[in-house]
Amino acid sequence: MLKVFGIKLCKAVFGHMSLNWLKFSVVICFAMSISANGIAQQGLNSGFISGSVSSGHGAEEGVWVIAETDDLTTHFTKIVVTDDQGRFVLPELPDALFKVWVRGYGLVDSEPVQLRTGAEEVKLRAFIASDPALAAQVYPANYWYSLLEVPAENEFPGTGSGGNGIGEMMFSQDRWLDMTKQGCQLCHQLGNKATRTLDHLNHLNFGSSEEAWQYRTAMGIRGAFMAGYANRFGPRGMQMYADWTDRIASGELPPVPERPSGVERNVVITQWDWGSESSYIHDEITTDKRNALLNAGGKVYAVDGGHGALLELDPNTHEWEEIVIAVKNNPDNPAVTRFAQDFPVPSAYYGDEALWKRPADPHNPMLDELGRVWMTTKVRGNDLPEWCQPGSENKFVQYYPTRGSSRQASYYDPGTQEFGLIDTCFGTHHLQFGWGENRMLYFSGGGDVIGFLNTRTWDRTQDEQLSQGWCPMVVDTNGDGVISKPWNQPVGPLRDQNEGGGGGRLVDVDLALDTRMSPGSYGIIADTQEEGVAWGVGTEFSGRIYRLEIGDNPPETCITEVYELPVIDGKPMGFGPRGVDMDSNGIVWTALSGSSHMASFDRSKCEVLNGPSVISSQHCQEGWSLHEVPGPDMMGTTRKSDFHYYNWVDIFNTLGLGEDVPIATGSGSDSLIAWVPETEEFVRMRVPYPLGFYSRGLDGRIDNPDIGWKGRGVWANYGTNFNWHTEGGKGTTSKMVKFQIRPDPLSN
Repeated sequence: MLKVFGIKLCKAVFGHMSLNWLKFSVVICFAMSISANGIAQQGLNSGFISGSVSSGHGAEEGVWVIAETDDLTTHFTKIVVTDDQGRFVLPELPDALFKVWVRGYGLVDSEPVQLRTGAEEVKLRAFIASDPALAAQVYPANYWYSLLEVPAENEFPGTGSGGNGIGEMMFSQDRWLDMTKQGCQLCHQLGNKATRTLDHLNHLNFGSSEEAWQYRTAMGIRGAFMAGYANRFGPRGMQMYADWTDRIASGELPPVPERPSGVERNVVITQWDWGSESSYIHDEITTDKRNALLNAGGKVYAVDGGHGALLELDPNTHEWEEIVIAVKNNPDNPAVTRFAQDFPVPSAYYGDEALWKRPADPHNPMLDELGRVWMTTKVRGNDLPEWCQPGSENKFVQYYPTRGSSRQASYYDPGTQEFGLIDTCFGTHHLQFGWGENRMLYFSGGGDVIGFLNTRTWDRTQDEQLSQGWCPMVVDTNGDGVISKPWNQPVGPLRDQNEGGGGGRLVDVDLALDTRMSPGSYGIIADTQEEGVAWGVGTEFSGRIYRLEIGDNPPETCITEVYELPVIDGKPMGFGPRGVDMDSNGIVWTALSGSSHMASFDRSKCEVLNGPSVISSQHCQEGWSLHEVPGPDMMGTTRKSDFHYYNWVDIFNTLGLGEDVPIATGSGSDSLIAWVPETEEFVRMRVPYPLGFYSRGLDGRIDNPDIGWKGRGVWANYGTNFNWHTEGGKGTTSKMVKFQIRPDPLSN
C-alpha cells in the first residue's frame, strides 16, 4: 500500500520539516495559494477597544467582555476574556459603534456602553449577582443538565411498562445515559433556558409536568422524531424529565463552573449572524482538510439543511448570501423534503407552519483542492436508478447490492456558480477526501456499506457509474488474508438509516468463514498514512470504529477491521462515538458523546488484526486511550453531562495549540474542547453569548502564516435545529463563529 506523504510535505512547506526529507516524498502537497483579496481586506478590520473591568470586589479576572454592532451588513460580535488584573483588549474590529458589556460567572450582565472602535482605557463596571439563582442563568447548558436524575444502576435492565417502567431495551444505566445524549440531543441542546423550563407551555394548563413533557416531545416539525426516541425510555423517561424541570422550577441549582483560566483567557471569539430565524445550519467549511492554506482569507460556507441551501459568508466584508442547492429535473423520481409538512401537535413557536420545504436536504460540506464545495445532498427521489438495482451489470451491484439511497452527492463551484449533481447507489451522510492522487471522496451513511467516489475519474469522464463504488463491511475472521463468499451475516434490526444504520448482531458464527458486520457508518475519515483506506464510526451502543481498505480491485479486495470500545467485566469504559478523525501520525480520535471522553486508537499497538478472535471486536483493547472531558457528573452517576456531537483534529496548528490537537464539540457546554497531548490537559473555549452554542462540525484555516495568531483560526457554527432555543428566542438567527488563541489576553 502506497504511503501518503501529503501531510508531512504540507508541514514541510509550513517550515516544520527538513528539506532533505522532501527527496523521499512520492506525493506532492496540493497547491497552496493565499487569497490576496482576503489578506488585503484584513486591514479593514484592524481596530481595537481596550480597557478594564472591575466590581465592588475589585478587578474582575476571567470574565467575558462582549462587543456587538449592527452597523455592518450583518450583526457582528467580538468576545474576549479579561486577564488576572481585569484588563481586556478587543482586537480586529471593523470601524463601527459597538455595545460593550460584561458577562461572567458570579455576575449579572452589565449595562451596555456605547463605544466606537479605537476607544482605549475604558473602565467597565461589573455587578456581583445578588443571589446564586441570578448568577446561574449564564451557566452552560450541561451544568443544568447534570441535575437530571437517571435511574440507579441496580434498576437495570428495564422490565417495561408492566414492570419498573424502564424500557426493555434499556439494559444498563450507561445505555440510558447514552440515550439522554445521542437520542435526546441529536437535534438541539438540552439544559438551556428554553428546555430546562416549561414556561412556554404554561398557557395550555397541563395537569402535570409529565403531560407537558409528553406534549413537548411530540410538537413541531421534529415531533415524530423526538417522540420516537422518548418512547424508548419507557414511562420512566417522561417522569425523569418532569422531575428535572420541577426541581429547577422550585429553585434547585447546578454546581458553579470555574471561570476561564490559563490559556483559556487568550481565546478570541468572532461571530457573524447569517441565515434566517428558521435556518437549520448543520455544518460549515472554510478550507480543504488536506491543505489549511487553501481558500486563505476567502469565503466561508455552510449547508442549511432545512432550507436546502448553501450559505456563503465573506468575513472581510461581513456579507452573506443564500444559494439554493440544485436537484435533478426528474419528474418520475423527484427529490422531496424529508421533513414533516404537517404534524398533529403544533409548535409552541410556529404553530402548524412547515418551516422546511426545499428538497436538497444537505448535511455535510467539504472543500476540495479546486475550491469546490462538495456536499451530501438529495439529487433525486428515493428510487434507485436501474444500474443500481439487482440484475445490473455494475460489478458493485453484482457483488453486494445496496438497500437504497435517500441522499446522494453534489458540489458547488464558486468560480462558475454552478452545481454538479452526482447520483449514488449508496446513501450519504458525512464525506471526507483521501490524501492520494485519485482524490478519493469517502461517504458514510450507507448503512451497511461504505461508498466512495474517484473525483479524478469524475472530472475526466463525468460518468457517475464509472466514478463510484462501495464495499460491504466484511471482516477476515477466518484469518486467510482475503475476503471470500459465503460469509457469516449479522442478524437483528438495523437502526434508522437516517442515523447511520448499524446495530446488527451475530449468531451461529462459522469460524471457517469471513464475517460481514454492521457497525453502522456515521462519521468517516480518510487514513493519513495509506491511500485507499478510510476509518468510520458506528454509533450503536457501546460503539465501534472500523477500518476499510479498498484494495486494488474493489469490491473483491475490500477488507474491514472492527474495533469496539473496551468492555471490562461487562462494563464499557466509554461509549457513544460519533465523530472520527486521524492525526498525521496515524492515530484515530473520536469524541465519546455518551460517556464524555476524548478517545484515541492506535492500530500499531494491536497484537491481533484478524482471525477468529476478532469476532467480538474486543481484540485490541490495548490500542485505546480514554481521556475524561471536564465538567459536572450526571446526578447519581460517575459519567459527565456534556454531549459531543463530533470532533476534529487540528493537524496543521490552525488554532495555535500545536499540531495534531484533537478538538471535540462541547455541544452541551456551549464550547469547543481541545485535548493537548503534549500537556495532557483540556482547553475549553466557551461561547458565553448568545447562550445555546450547539456545534456539530468544525474546521481550521490558515489565512496568513506570517502574521502569527491573527492569521489562524478554527471555525464552527450554531448548528441547532431550533434557533429559537438560543438566547434571544424566536427571531434569533444562526451564527458563524471563529475561534483564535492569542499569546496572552492583551495581544493586539
